[in-house]
Amino acid sequence: MQVILLEKVTNLGTLGDIVKVKDGYGRNFLIPQGKAKRATEANKAEFAAKRAELEQKQAEILAVAQVRAEKLAGFMLQISQKAGVDGRLFGSVTNHDIAEALTAQGFEVTKSEIRMPNGPLKTIGDHAISVAPHADVVVDITVSVLGEH
Repeated sequence: MQVILLEKVTNLGTLGDIVKVKDGYGRNFLIPQGKAKRATEANKAEFAAKRAELEQKQAEILAVAQVRAEKLAGFMLQISQKAGVDGRLFGSVTNHDIAEALTAQGFEVTKSEIRMPNGPLKTIGDHAISVAPHADVVVDITVSVLGEH
């Protein structure tokens, strides 16, 4: 299936690119989320007419994401979890836990924006985590996991 991207999609392309994707990815994710349209002649013509408007809208979204990232830059989040004497957690700290804690601190963050390169946190201590409010904006924060007995 060929689609026209209506916004930047990580590992796929930028606004206006016509890319070939698997049918399920296009039909079940890109099109329902409003990230792409089928690459028909009518949609290509409609996109050409609306391109400037879509670019301006994406620039506004990027500006909002940059403001959110500036507020988060260098932030240190503390999360308490039950831990054993050896420093390993009973359970783990996931992107959902981090997003909830950041929201409680007053930041607008969804769990899909949290990037955890090594998976869930399973030990106490400080861990570097990335938050990506936009495909082009990534900011690093520190999550300090505190053990409680």
